Amino acid sequence: MSSNLVLETGTLVLVNLTGKVKDTNEPIETTVEEEAKSLGIYDPSKRYEPRLISVGEGWVIPGIDEALKQASVGEKVSIDIPPEKAFGQRDAAKIKLIPLRKFGEKAHEIAVGDEVEYEGRVGVVRFVGSGRVQVDFNHRLAGKVLTYTIEVVKKLEDPLEKVLFLTRRWINVDEKKVVVAVEDKTVKIQLPEETYLFEGLQISKRGISRDIFKHLPEVDKVLFIEEYRSEKGKEEK
Repeated sequence: MSSNLVLETGTLVLVNLTGKVKDTNEPIETTVEEEAKSLGIYDPSKRYEPRLISVGEGWVIPGIDEALKQASVGEKVSIDIPPEKAFGQRDAAKIKLIPLRKFGEKAHEIAVGDEVEYEGRVGVVRFVGSGRVQVDFNHRLAGKVLTYTIEVVKKLEDPLEKVLFLTRRWINVDEKKVVVAVEDKTVKIQLPEETYLFEGLQISKRGISRDIFKHLPEVDKVLFIEEYRSEKGKEEK
């Protein structure tokens, strides 16, 4: 059953996406396990589930953002997205000839098709010869029309759900291991001990807090609770 209410900017939704290059049917991505298997891009180490998106806030490419503003919950739609609303047109100025020696001791390993990093940018090697490397810094999907199938699975309205999904946006953890509570104007988040040494954890906490303040404007405090248990305590739990 679909809801015909237009999704406002800033609405949190869970969305299933499947994207392909229109002309070639080359798969780009999917959040649906069955689709991944049928497209030949299934990764057993990946968790397939609807993606959290804040409508109209640039969490996805502009073409998807625009479609979501007109989407109905529970309805599946297919859209074509032109380059200017996806990854832009190809830009000849982003194709550079670079002296091979600039790549140091790894220069002799460089081959056509390799991804290389140069001056903080990542590009694809298009040609190697005469002591130079031609590197294309355009996005690999630049200039291509994309076809996406989009289904808004759910609109998040419950504060606890919002906190949980915003937390998982920043920290890849099983939601069953995260304990959240919303009391008055305070959000409490207890992460599992396995996350305490994650690289960039403090940055992630700041990001979670920022997202919560934005999407739950009634909240004015976020508390992160760390709990350590002895081996005996863990067994009792």
